[in-house]
Amino acid sequence: MKIPFCRPLLAALLLAPLAALPAADPPGRRPNVVILYADDLGYGDVQCYNRERGKIPTPHLDKLAAQGMRFTDGHSSSGVCSPSRYALLTGRYHWRTHLQSGIVPVWGEPLIAPDRVTIATLAKAQGYRTACIGKWHLGWDWPIPPDRAALFKQKPKDSAPAGESHRAVWREVFSQPIGGGPTTRGFDAYFGTDVPNHPPFCFIENDRTLGIPSEFLDAALLRNNQASIQGPALQDWTLEPILPALGDRAVKFIGDSAPDDAPFLLYLPFTSPHTPLSVNEAWKGKSGLNLFADFVMETDAVVGRVLEALDQTGEAENTIVLFTADNGCAPYIGVQDLEKMGHYPSGPLRGYKADAWEGGHRVPFIIRWPAVVKPGGECGHLVHQADLLRTLADVWSVTLPDDAGEDSVSLMPLLKGGDQPVRATSVSTSIGGTPAVRSGTWKYIAASGSGGWGKGGDPSQPVQLYNLADDLGETTNLAAAMPEKVAGMKALLEKLITEGRSTPGAPQANDVAVVRYPRAAAPN
Repeated sequence: MKIPFCRPLLAALLLAPLAALPAADPPGRRPNVVILYADDLGYGDVQCYNRERGKIPTPHLDKLAAQGMRFTDGHSSSGVCSPSRYALLTGRYHWRTHLQSGIVPVWGEPLIAPDRVTIATLAKAQGYRTACIGKWHLGWDWPIPPDRAALFKQKPKDSAPAGESHRAVWREVFSQPIGGGPTTRGFDAYFGTDVPNHPPFCFIENDRTLGIPSEFLDAALLRNNQASIQGPALQDWTLEPILPALGDRAVKFIGDSAPDDAPFLLYLPFTSPHTPLSVNEAWKGKSGLNLFADFVMETDAVVGRVLEALDQTGEAENTIVLFTADNGCAPYIGVQDLEKMGHYPSGPLRGYKADAWEGGHRVPFIIRWPAVVKPGGECGHLVHQADLLRTLADVWSVTLPDDAGEDSVSLMPLLKGGDQPVRATSVSTSIGGTPAVRSGTWKYIAASGSGGWGKGGDPSQPVQLYNLADDLGETTNLAAAMPEKVAGMKALLEKLITEGRSTPGAPQANDVAVVRYPRAAAPN
């Protein structure tokens, strides 16, 4: 059996409520934090994760991995977007909220509760300057008048132009501050498009749209893996400038923050390589594969711009950089064609975006921290994006209260070169909410198939059990042969649900009654 490992790479803490977190810095300036969060990037879309079956050049990400630690068993909370973002920012599994399946809908309300500790609120308590630049997709308090909500959200028929009644309600809404966004969840500043393929089709800065949308998005931009939902847009809005604008803002934030005595935290959730596949001309055809592969290369180049800004400002040596992705590659961007050309976006894994299989939520996970992490490291231990919150708390010598980071584990022992697992269990779900539960190398899926868009599975077997140490591709379902192990995994999931946490501490309440799977086994 192959045992997870960490190659050498490169604390009893203060007990205090969050409101009284220590403000004094330890010797030396506290490290900056940069979180680079790709959208719909498969485990095998980064060259250093897929040497044998990867064809997309990613030189900047490969260099980042060579300078730090590359985790090979890192996971997002879901096979889709919003749930994973929630867990990364809060250190809590998303299925403890009302978002039991799917994503935050268009014009949806905030998913993160106002009093929930996030990486940004924690950083601000330590004197950090904080910014979110990019895709939010965690909901806002849109000031939409209830009596005209249907008109506000109306989609055109047959590319009909917007009428004055549409423009009037759009002016009313988009002239007001928008509550519940990043600047109410710990970030000093926000700039982005919220969701680039959803309305409103405009940039948002802090809590205001930059301009007042006045037209329906050009219907031509709803074709060929571009925007996906019609709605209000700025006149002549196009999609290609979005990614470069995010890179420009990130570089500017680093440049503006570097001279400050205060450290900074930058959360840069990319809009790419998710659709819209709005590849700029300089990158079209670069991969020799398809538009998605071109977009991966363009995204890698923006990562390079951000890392160069850290170098040029002299901040690289004192900055923790995390690169990861919210879920795996989307199957609808031409994965079958890519596979025929020799590129496998999920690498050796089964499934893609939305699935409970590994290809849905096992993602690239790279950390560079020159002061602590030795270059060229590779770690095979189980880690999760929820672990970021407690890791940063550990960096800052802060003990989290019981009602924060309930599913977050510190990665500091691994970053310092330790070779013992830090996390015994993990849960990631499909788009439909089907849980995939890890206990060491064992994996239990409470459904017969992917729980998402992936085809396959044996309907005669209601659940799945795999030993990933021997079967990373999830080819042999051991559930029928090992009923006692299945029962133990099912009991583990129930314990994680009922205790409201997966880490030591006082039991906590979930926000709602958590749906049980398989659904046929759900209690009345």
